[in-house]
Amino acid sequence: MEKTTVLEFLQKNVEDVENRLATAEIPRDPAGLYDAVTYVLQSPGKRLRPQLVMAAAEMFGGSRAVAIEVGAAMEIFHIFTLVHDDIMDRSDSRRGRQTIHIRWDEPTAILAGDYLLGRASELLLALPDATLRQGLARFAETVRALCEGQIRDMSFESEKDVKLDDYLQMIDQKTSALLSTSLVLGALTGNASADDVSLLNQIGHHLGQAFQIQDDLLDLTASSSGWGKPVGGDLVAGKKTFLLLNALEIERATGADYFHQVISRGGLDEGEIEMAQSLLTEMGVLESAEKAVLLHSNQAENLCNSLPHSMGKQALVSLIKKMAVRIH
Repeated sequence: MEKTTVLEFLQKNVEDVENRLATAEIPRDPAGLYDAVTYVLQSPGKRLRPQLVMAAAEMFGGSRAVAIEVGAAMEIFHIFTLVHDDIMDRSDSRRGRQTIHIRWDEPTAILAGDYLLGRASELLLALPDATLRQGLARFAETVRALCEGQIRDMSFESEKDVKLDDYLQMIDQKTSALLSTSLVLGALTGNASADDVSLLNQIGHHLGQAFQIQDDLLDLTASSSGWGKPVGGDLVAGKKTFLLLNALEIERATGADYFHQVISRGGLDEGEIEMAQSLLTEMGVLESAEKAVLLHSNQAENLCNSLPHSMGKQALVSLIKKMAVRIH
């Protein structure tokens, strides 16, 4: 029998999770709710969170069948967060498609998100009896962290003096928490120890930092076709991202005020995006973001050295490497 490669392992993971999402047995009535749920579940995605679940499950001897259920749960949970985020951010599109609150309306989007959260919890019941309580507690903790992170993110819009450290704390709650939990829940399908869980938490922290800073960078540098959202949308909205907060810190030190004016105006005009990109390049902000992505990616990868040698470990390292250089 031919030995499975890392690429084949990752491809099989996506196939199995996509199949599970496609057979999620969504009711049809009332159509006003479930048409929207079906629509958003059919949206394309990288399926990073299920990949983390599947990699950790393989590492620690978990059942693949259980890992598929847990992986699907974490993807559905992630989709729930996107549905509600899009409402709060007033986003018109996601992954190249209309958002639910635009295609339908806000009440429908809220209810669809609520349903997805409940469905994710239901799928987590597949966890082994020995770790079910721990897994559900971790999931509830993650919901809390995400809510706290989201309210921090929203509060940044009206706060004048947001520090880069404040932003990085928010990333831990909004982004790292879900990635860490995906790794931990995958490990809980098998025989992971408390030390293993602690290590996976550290990896998830760095993974989340790298992922969000890369996301902030791509918002300005990705091609619109690959990105699936308007390029420069964060700056147009005046959103305080790693790039903008870094630029503001540099301006405080130099006495410049272009990006402070952007904040005062509530965002950029679309015609200014190219000029802002040039300024951020000259200030070294884009380079700083790239270095931060590589720093956290390298730290996550180095921590993987302490994980059990396995296909799951190889897959996790591969995912970390790919994420550090992704272009959309």
